Amino acid sequence: MIKHKVAFLGLGLMGGSMTANLATKDYEVTTWNRTKDRPGVKIAVQAGAKLAASIEEAVQEATIIFSCVGDVPDVRSVLLGDRGVIKYAQPNTLVVDMSTIGSEAAKAIATELNSQQIRFMDAPVSGGDIGAQQGTLTIMVGGDPADFEECKPLLATMGKSITLCGSVGSGQAVKMCNQILCALNLVGICEAMQMAKHQGIDPSLIVKVCGTGAAGSWALNNLGTKIIDQDYEPGFALKHIIKDLRLVQEINQSSGNEIPGTQLSDRLFKIAAAMENGKAMEQGTQAMIRAYLQDSE
Repeated sequence: MIKHKVAFLGLGLMGGSMTANLATKDYEVTTWNRTKDRPGVKIAVQAGAKLAASIEEAVQEATIIFSCVGDVPDVRSVLLGDRGVIKYAQPNTLVVDMSTIGSEAAKAIATELNSQQIRFMDAPVSGGDIGAQQGTLTIMVGGDPADFEECKPLLATMGKSITLCGSVGSGQAVKMCNQILCALNLVGICEAMQMAKHQGIDPSLIVKVCGTGAAGSWALNNLGTKIIDQDYEPGFALKHIIKDLRLVQEINQSSGNEIPGTQLSDRLFKIAAAMENGKAMEQGTQAMIRAYLQDSE
């Protein structure tokens, strides 16, 4: 088996732990992050990753390059910018973007990288900071089957469920569907919690009882107790789900598909994010409950 030299670009809430999982499996990992004082940088370096001063330094000897950053402009800057991967990666290097950017952006980036003999897969993830820390992420991949098989052992250090969904862009397509499910699930959880309170029922019973039945979900079991405890620390921040739902709505607007449930969840996330003069944007998605509590806050 080839022991790849790995670069990982983007050491945020997710990327730091994902890099650490690669490093602890004895992969030679060089990392880069735009801001050097982030907690994720410390997590990666403590696990054995080498911190590079530039993208050039991080990727020039890598055979596989992972990126996990924010929105479409961020990914394009890191991969295609004047000082991006496209300028410094060696021919035949495999670039795997694990951000959430939508299918069309992934396909466009693949085309530009391919023109320089650089391979590309999209591999967005689900599972939040807990999944990143524990190496149990769900990873949705779009790309060439041979590239997928080459990269799968590395993906297995970061995720538990790893699926090739189709050609480039297919991973992003499945992730968009995933975000609809996550967003609407939180609407149901928040409304169930509120109804429990109005009926004089301890909301923790909703997690304990409903979490074992047909209404059970990852979100109920992992975010339900945080909602009860008013713990809004981010495992996945409001600003990120709002960005993802923007992509979802753009896709559906172009196809004429109606998604009223998604539009409702987007509105509720935005109400919560606007609190504290917009500082709440950094809180976790479970802070949606604040949209229901706003009159009492």
